[in-house]
Amino acid sequence: MSKSHIKKGDIVYVLAGEDRGKEGRVLKVLVQKQKALVEGINMVTKATKPNAQHPQGGLIKMEAPIHISNLSLIDPKSGKPTRVSCRRDEKGQLIRISKKSGEEIK
Repeated sequence: MSKSHIKKGDIVYVLAGEDRGKEGRVLKVLVQKQKALVEGINMVTKATKPNAQHPQGGLIKMEAPIHISNLSLIDPKSGKPTRVSCRRDEKGQLIRISKKSGEEIK
């Protein structure tokens, strides 16, 4: 399985789907399925039984995974969607670099 260009905590832009044009923070990356959970994106309603967290049970709104091909990283300099390249620094660690501005993505 290839490595993902998106990591937990990144701010991403949605390229396709019902939430196209929205931005959100990545909560979790599912590498095996090539999907990501993004805060406030791809919201679904789920019926749950009463439990300790939700004593009433009922309908709960939650995020559903979205395919990472439909997400683009936000450029730290311009704030617009950008592609990502990877390079090794002098210590040999992989760093992600924005294609638009050439800046390192933290």
